[in-house]
Formats: sequence, C-alpha cells, structure tokens
Amino acid sequence: TRRDADAERSRWEARADALDQALADARAAAGADALADRDGVLGTLLDLLAVDSGWEVAVEAAAGEALSAIVVDGVDTGRSALQALADDGLAGAVLPVDADHEGIGSRPDVGTPIRDHVRATRPELEPLLDRVFGSAIAVSGGWPEALDLALRAPTLTVVTMEGDRFGPVGWRIGSPGSGATGAALDEAVLEAEKAEAAAEAAAAAFEQADADRALADAAAAEAEASLLGATRELEEATATVERATAQLADLAIDRDRLDRQQGEIAERLASDRAQLADLQLQLPGLEAEEAAHRDRAQTMGEARSELERRMSALANRRTELEVRAAAVESRSDVLLVRQTEVEQRLERLVAERNQARHRREQIESSLQTVDGLAGDLTTCDEQLSAWTALLRTEQEAQSAAAREVSAELSARRTERTGAERELVEVRERRSRLDIADAEHRVRLETLTEALRTELDTEPAVAMAAERPEVPDGASPESRVRELERELKLMGPINPLALEEFEELKERHEFLDGQLNDVKTTKRDLQRLIKEIDDEIVSVFSAAYADVATNFTELFQVLFPGGRGAVKLTDVDNLLDTGIEIEAKPSGKNVKKLSLLSGGERSLTALGFLFAVFKSRPSPFYVMDEVEAALDDMNLRRFLTLIDEFRKEAQLVIVSHQKKTMEGADVLYGVSMKPGGSSKVVSERVGAAAR
Repeated sequence: TRRDADAERSRWEARADALDQALADARAAAGADALADRDGVLGTLLDLLAVDSGWEVAVEAAAGEALSAIVVDGVDTGRSALQALADDGLAGAVLPVDADHEGIGSRPDVGTPIRDHVRATRPELEPLLDRVFGSAIAVSGGWPEALDLALRAPTLTVVTMEGDRFGPVGWRIGSPGSGATGAALDEAVLEAEKAEAAAEAAAAAFEQADADRALADAAAAEAEASLLGATRELEEATATVERATAQLADLAIDRDRLDRQQGEIAERLASDRAQLADLQLQLPGLEAEEAAHRDRAQTMGEARSELERRMSALANRRTELEVRAAAVESRSDVLLVRQTEVEQRLERLVAERNQARHRREQIESSLQTVDGLAGDLTTCDEQLSAWTALLRTEQEAQSAAAREVSAELSARRTERTGAERELVEVRERRSRLDIADAEHRVRLETLTEALRTELDTEPAVAMAAERPEVPDGASPESRVRELERELKLMGPINPLALEEFEELKERHEFLDGQLNDVKTTKRDLQRLIKEIDDEIVSVFSAAYADVATNFTELFQVLFPGGRGAVKLTDVDNLLDTGIEIEAKPSGKNVKKLSLLSGGERSLTALGFLFAVFKSRPSPFYVMDEVEAALDDMNLRRFLTLIDEFRKEAQLVIVSHQKKTMEGADVLYGVSMKPGGSSKVVSERVGAAAR
C-alpha cells in the first residue's frame, strides 16, 4: 500500500510539473511574461479554462491557436498589448473579451458541441468561450466521418476525440497539444496533495506494521529458541539411545564371536598338546641328524664360496674379452668402410684420367683446324676491306640523292596536309549544314503534324494566327523554353499505361489477398500462442501449487522445526517468472541455499525433488549417490522419505551407505576376481528374502 501510494504521489507530482511546464511554455510563446503587469490582462486562455475529463484533446483541437492566446478585458487593452509586444520585438496572440457578444446563436444540430464541455473560471469570460467554441463540434468516429461532416457543413469546425481537426481554415490529423490547462494543473496539484496525505498515512501504517512485525519476530525467535533447545535435547537423547542400542547389538555379536573362538582355541590346544608329546619322543634322533647336517652344510658352504670366487674371476675375464672383441670388430668395420671409399675414389680417378686424355686429343685437333681457318680469315678480311671502301663511296652518292628527294617529299607532304585540313573543314561545314537542314525539315514536319493532330489546324492558319500573350518581363523564346521544360518534366506519353495499370491492379489485388492471408494466419497464430500460453500458465500454476505445498510439508519432515518454501520471482508474469527456494533449518536464521552446509543443501535439494515426485508421481525413480553428503541423522530422515515413496513406486538407488543398503529389498553388486571378469551379484534382504 505504501509503494502504491508513493507511486500515485509521484505520478500526480510529475503530471503537475509537466502541466506547469506546458503552461509556462504556452505563456512564454504568447508573450504573457511581457504583459503580466499591464492592466486588463487576465492571463492566457489555458489558465482560464476548465475542461471535462476526457475532452482535453478535443478542446485543444477545437480552440487551435486561441488556446495559448492572452485574454484581455477589451479591444483597447488588446490594442495596447499588441503595441507593447511589437515595441519589445516579441510574438504573441491577444484575445479580447467581447462584452457585446450575445452567445453562440443557433446550436449545431449534428455531433456533440464542444461548448458543453468547457467552462470558464470567471463568469465574465463565458461569452468569450461562446465565440471561440460556438461553431465547434465533436464526432465519435474517426477522421473520415469528421471530414465528411466538415464537407457537408463548411462553416463548422469538426474535431475528433483523438485531436483531428477539420474546419474552414484547414484540415489536420493528430493532436499537437499537451492537454495542459489551468484547471488541469489545479486538479493535478490537488490530487498530488491527496496522494501525499495517502502516502504519509501509508508510511505511518507501514511503520506501525513494521513495529508489530519486529515484536512478532522477537516472539517467534524466543519460540524458535525454545523449540531448538527441545529439539536438540530430543535429538541428543535419540542419538544416545541409538548409540546404546548399536553398542548392545555389537556387544552381543562380539560375545557370540568370542564363544566360537573359545571353542576353536580349546580344540586346537588339545591337538597341539598331542603333537607336542610326539615331538618330544622324536627330539633326540632329530638333534643327532641336525648335527650331521650342520657339518655337511659347513663343508658345502666352503666349497660353494670357492666356486663362487672362481666364477666371479671367470666372469670378469669374459667381460674384458668381450670388450676387446667389440673394439676389434668396430675397428675392422671402420677399415672396411675406408677401403671401400679408397677403391671407389681410385675408380673415379681412372675414369677422369681417361676423360682428360680424350679431351686433350680433341683440343689438339681443334687447334689445327683453327690455324687453317685463321689463314682463310686473313684472306677474306683483305677482300672485305676492298669491298667496304667501294660500297662506302656508292652509299655517299645515294645519301646525297636521298636527301634531295626527302626535301622535295617533305614540301609535297606539307602542301597535302594543308589541303586535307581545308577539305576536312569544308566537309564538316557541309555536314553541319546538312544536319541542320535535316533537323529543320524534321522539325517542320513534326510541327506540321503536331498542328494537324493536336491543334487540328493547318500551318498557314497557325502562321496567320495572333501571337499569344507573353507575361511581362519574358520573351517568346524564354516562354517557349519554359513550356518545353514543363513538357519534359511531364515526360513522354506512355501508350502502355492502361495495360500497366491493369497489371499493377492485378498485382495489388494479389498482394492484398496475400496480406489478408498473412494477417489471418497471424491472428490464428496469436490466438494459438495465447491458448498455449494460457495452457502453460494453467499447468504451471497447478504444478507450482502442488510442489510448493509438498515442499513445505516435506521440509518439515527433513528439518523438524524448520521452514521451507518455494516462491515465484514474478507472480504477475508466470511465463517468464523464476523460482526461488527458501530454506530455514531449525536454529539458523538464513534462507539462502548458499549459506547452508553441504549436507543441508543436499537434503533441501532432495526435499524439492521429492516434492516434484509427490506432485507428479512416476512408477520408477533412479538416484545415483544422492545421500553421499548426508550425516547419520540426515540419512535417517532421507530413508524415511524413501520408505514413504517405496509404497507407490519402485526406487533404484546407487549408494555406498550401509544404512541405505540395509533398507533395500534387493542388493545388486558388481565384483571381479583377480585375473577374471566382472560379474553381478544379487541378494534379497529383509522382507524380500522371505
């Protein structure tokens, strides 16, 4: 309640601040600050209005700019206020009170008049409201209905409850305002004060409840302390009884074992005494044989020592010979390798010598051939020198003739280049003239065809027609260019527009059908998702309620005097909520699992697990060493749960605890002998064996 009250107070305070800021902005925009001290200025229309709840948006739309105007008591005051704003360079709106206004006249007979939902804070301002809201009506439908009504009654201002406005000055969709009025601000301040009082009362109630809770906690702590002491005494007494019972059983077993051992010892004692008598009779002969054996053993020991010494010397000699033989073999292997390398090297040297001899013979033969060629080359060189001199003379004569021909050819080429350039220029001019002539002919034909097809007139008639008027400051050429530019912007005529429209229409209808199918499928999926979510919430709620109840009961069995609970982290959102487990064993003032010991955490987890089992039973349960961290007392409590669940289901437990095995109906073990394979051993115990 206190949080709700604080939230309500914060909400109204925030709304009051927002309204105050909106009013301040409206006053600043209307120039109210500059005219605040002037006589006859009553304030902005926002400060002087009271609007019915739910009609704020419609009233803002109907009032338009007049909503933020400054209200003055007359025309003269309004004139002076406007002059003051103009002198200060400020923008603002002034709304004078028309004392001679006789009301709104005939009331509209359609829609809901806005004037019925607006009141002035001063009686003398009612005529002003008649003038501002007299022709404004509200419709309950959307903007299409409001627009149709505005078209039928063009003198009315038609608005919707969403802030759409249609009137003589224009149409608008959406609300630009904030719903801020002086009455709304007063209401928000009043509600904030009420919320403040409610929050203070809730805080006082909370403090009283907190004090009561502290007293209750103290009483509960004393009761828990007493209960803890009694529980500890009971547990100690139970442990003492169990220890005494266990010791008594162990003593009975020991007594039976000692009785059996005493009988066995008596039997062995009688047998040993008979054997002792026989041995005493055989003792003299055995002593003589022992002396003879002792002498022979001494002789054999000396001979054995000499033999071991000689064997040691032979072993040392053998070791030395083996070492020397290994060295000789290693040396022999090295020499064999080197011999092989030397033989291979000799073979390579012989082959290289033969190759060198053959190479030398070839070189001597080549030298003889080179000497003969050198003589021939000398003779040819002399002949070549003579020919070269003769050819050089002829070349000089030909070069002089070639230079003369080149000079003449360059002059001819220069003349030809100039003539070709002139010819190209002439051809280009002729080509341009031909193109211009063709363009003019085509343009003339196009204009003629356009005149005949588009304007249904002949060229002679068009030439004889008067020139159209040209706007001032524009020439006919510029007007033509402007019209041509507009035609270009319009684009060419598309003869396939109708076919394209039909195709686009079919495409639109197809896509519209697909969109409707998608929307229908979406609605079906959303409905299915909602049904599944509802089913999940229903199943989860039922399961959670059962598990929470069972966990509380089982926790008290596992922890006598303790309290355990399962809680949701988000009660209002079961689809995304988490689950928290609170565990408070007797004597501990903790609730989180992380603060408990290992055995307590294991036992708490087992309690939650069995709470789920109890809520949703199963014919089989398999557990693997779940009680490994439990001490004797907690193990007994766990076995109590096992005894309860074994009545309705079959439990398979992997365990190393002796007490767990004692409570089983059938034991299965795996054993393996040394050198053998593993095998499964089963044993029925207790009632199952019978």
